[in-house]
Amino acid sequence: MKAPKIKPSSSAVEPSQIKTSPKIDEAYSSEPWWYDARGFLILTLAYNDTLPHQIRHFAKNMRTQHLEVAVGSGTFLEVVLKYRRWKKWPVINIIGFDYAPSMLQGATHRFRKNKNIQLQLADAANMPFKDNQFDSLSCANAIHSFPELEKSLRECFRVLKPGGIFVGNCLITPRGIWPLNWIAKKINSWGQRKGILHRAYDLTEIKDLLMKAGFKNLEEDLRGNCLSFVVTKNIKTT
Repeated sequence: MKAPKIKPSSSAVEPSQIKTSPKIDEAYSSEPWWYDARGFLILTLAYNDTLPHQIRHFAKNMRTQHLEVAVGSGTFLEVVLKYRRWKKWPVINIIGFDYAPSMLQGATHRFRKNKNIQLQLADAANMPFKDNQFDSLSCANAIHSFPELEKSLRECFRVLKPGGIFVGNCLITPRGIWPLNWIAKKINSWGQRKGILHRAYDLTEIKDLLMKAGFKNLEEDLRGNCLSFVVTKNIKTT
């Protein structure tokens, strides 16, 4: 049985309406292939996490009506969906968005034949979606890049249905032994100079920000310098 389609926002967003900075605009105006290669290097050297672990983490936590925040070029989402097909999990309907037009163009081309995926330009800090609209929401490798993180987390909470889940990960302050922690710090400093990374977060800090936004913890997994998590929007009881 097919899931009912979710309707994308009817309010068109122009690139000029997305609030960024010249540094961020330049960082995400690169070709999608370079964005993907850069992301893989950061995953390996700064996160100290593995791609298979991330794929499993995000793939198993997608529900019928799903929102993909900061979809980028769509490369990671494509791999996640291939994994879901291999596991023979149900087909889901996805709305994905990004605030970088060049990245969104890459995702649009990638998913041009997939009728279950709809893409649009939007800002995580000001999502053009209704309250309580989605069953699940993913944000892969992007939370630490948001210049207005608290506002973006509140928006994630708002658009989720009661009982919905938010699955994500976040780059935390480098830990571990030399030279791995030294390499991670260098990569992070480079990312901040380029506008790719807003900043890394202390472990307790990012967890506190999620709770402050209204979420309740379901599970967490700390690997290397990356916190993977699943949190929920609790159903209110009287």
